[in-house]
Amino acid sequence: MTGVDDKKTFYKIVGQNIKKYRDLRNYSLQVLAEKVGITKKTVQRYEHGEHKFDMDRLKALALALDVTVNQLTEGAYTYMGEEQTETENISLPIVGKISCGNGVLAYESIEGYETTPRSWINGGEYFYLRARGNSMNGARIFEGDLLLIRKQEEVEDGEIAAVLIDDEAVLKKVYRQGNTLVLQSANPDYPPIICGESGSNIRIIGKLKKVVINF
Repeated sequence: MTGVDDKKTFYKIVGQNIKKYRDLRNYSLQVLAEKVGITKKTVQRYEHGEHKFDMDRLKALALALDVTVNQLTEGAYTYMGEEQTETENISLPIVGKISCGNGVLAYESIEGYETTPRSWINGGEYFYLRARGNSMNGARIFEGDLLLIRKQEEVEDGEIAAVLIDDEAVLKKVYRQGNTLVLQSANPDYPPIICGESGSNIRIIGKLKKVVINF
């Protein structure tokens, strides 16, 4: 059976992993605390293995550190009397709002998590957005559909991407014309958005990989 000391070791190892990735991201205790919505003292207690946490909190920490839950629990599960196995599915966040401060993307509002087959994932970081409006109806993307996005800053001409305009994430076909970025809807009722990349408040944040239809 798993003893009390083994459980303490589990939380201690996870805490060491949290600190490792926080240091790699160059985040202070305060920055990580604000991303997760907890106090700096709580983060510190997690890192020292002094404070227990549930799976929702672990997911929130992983998301804030831009890592997977498996990375945070690496080397820890053997102390719980079990081996960590890779499941066929993973849980990805449904992001309601995205901000960009100092060039770093932050997910400010998580609506929930969507169980996703690993076969859909091929390296990199993924998240979901929910389609809003009818500007992409011509691409068979409708209000309420879940959009699986691979986080990346470059896409090929004509590919559909998630684009951050101020703090609003929208879905558009992307074209480049020299230093000009053209964002095209898939609905003729919407004119293209044309902007220069230099000093622009528009930024590509990811490529559309799959649409989960909302019935």
